[in-house]
Amino acid sequence: MKKLHPIMFAGTGSDVGKSIIATALCRIFVQDGYHPAPFKAQNMALNSYATPDGLEIGRAQAVQAEAAGIQCSTDMNPLLLKPSSDMTSQVILNGKVIGNQSASQYFRKRGIAELQSAVHEAFNRLSEKYNPIVMEGAGSISELNLKDTDLVNLPMARYADADVILVSDIDRGGVFASVYGSIALQDEEDRKRIKGIIINKFRGDIKLFEDGVKILEDLCKIPVLGVIPYFKDIHIEAEDSVILAEKQLSSMKGKVNIAVILLRHMANFTDFNLLEQDERVNLYYSNNVDEIKKADIIIIPGSKNTIDDIYELRKNGVAQALLRARREGATILGICGGYQMMGKMIYDPDGIEGSIVSMPGLGLLPTETTMSGEKITKQAHFKFLGNNADKCTGYEIHMGRTVPCEGTAPSPVAILEDGRKDGFMADDRCLGTYLHGILDNIRFIDWLIGPYTDKHSASETENYAAFKEKQYDLLADHVRKHLNMPLLYSIMTKDKENND
Repeated sequence: MKKLHPIMFAGTGSDVGKSIIATALCRIFVQDGYHPAPFKAQNMALNSYATPDGLEIGRAQAVQAEAAGIQCSTDMNPLLLKPSSDMTSQVILNGKVIGNQSASQYFRKRGIAELQSAVHEAFNRLSEKYNPIVMEGAGSISELNLKDTDLVNLPMARYADADVILVSDIDRGGVFASVYGSIALQDEEDRKRIKGIIINKFRGDIKLFEDGVKILEDLCKIPVLGVIPYFKDIHIEAEDSVILAEKQLSSMKGKVNIAVILLRHMANFTDFNLLEQDERVNLYYSNNVDEIKKADIIIIPGSKNTIDDIYELRKNGVAQALLRARREGATILGICGGYQMMGKMIYDPDGIEGSIVSMPGLGLLPTETTMSGEKITKQAHFKFLGNNADKCTGYEIHMGRTVPCEGTAPSPVAILEDGRKDGFMADDRCLGTYLHGILDNIRFIDWLIGPYTDKHSASETENYAAFKEKQYDLLADHVRKHLNMPLLYSIMTKDKENND
């Protein structure tokens, strides 16, 4: 296949759909016979994933790798920032934690060269193996105050000699100003690098925007490659938690109602994607005590700051609602940080999460957690509840160690392939696990919701891997239909020296 230039999908702002567009193009390039790989130099997200070699990357790049039909690696997202408070983030370089930094520390000029060198080396390794590299920017390309320390947007595109496609969200309004302004604010070299525009999340009759396309092309002197309609019937994992605002937020009659506790520092909300597609289930996110009371099953999700989140649960009354729900017979499942919260005590002697050295847990499980600086990131194969049937899969990403309280016998939820015991089960309606992705296994879902329904799992969700593959194909078809692919290929193959 002909060598294609690297392509970067940059944005007029956050949540304009860069990740989804990049995912679609990864699948389209595969369909067209190429061997693409995703790349995002720096990602800020609480959704992360464990690579096959036990390292950590942003979940979005793992999804894009899946769409591209390849194994994910840290080279696809060499720098990951996981916010642990309003002011600080955990910094993960090449899959490993290198410390916590405030925004002012991270964006200082001193030391940025080392990070820049690391992301460039990661890109170089990828570009030797894959064609093309599908790059993603972060946030807006017009944050002029951060330009000198920008590792991920146009400075990265310059290094990669990538063609840049600007993505804008028309649904939020102001599309003309955001597109024109984003281009106008660049210096001459970077303006020339921006080769096209994609208008994303269009609602209504696209024909009504034909004049808008011409206006943008006349203003910006570059082509509009496509106007992509908004969609709801294609299910791709979201990168940002802002998507939760669009999800069901209340109970529903005739369904198994599952409430996911809405935490301030919620991590890996993608754990619930398969549950959301199950026709037997109504899953909603809430910290409203009245809505929590209506749930058959309550899930306490992962958290980037367990101690701060449990403190907040006590302030807003959710902790008391959880204890009441347990007394009244609801099922409570904790995952990762949620599992830690369910125990009797959480200790943080080294200040991993902040200045609070200990905090009582909910007391739902006879366990204690101690935070530690060593982070576990592993893909996992396991059998749950001693079940000797087919193995289930998931992954671990956590910094704490949780053990039964003194005098309490282990009661694991799962036995891992390497012999380790995971989680604790007080009874079949109160349990916790460190395994993200445990709810991607229909066998576990059937067990969890079995007491509340006599229906079997829907055939469309029995094989989650096949379901996801279908969604990637649907996304590729949707984007291909509305994107000028011949023009995009022309841009990606044109001689750079004659492309002014």
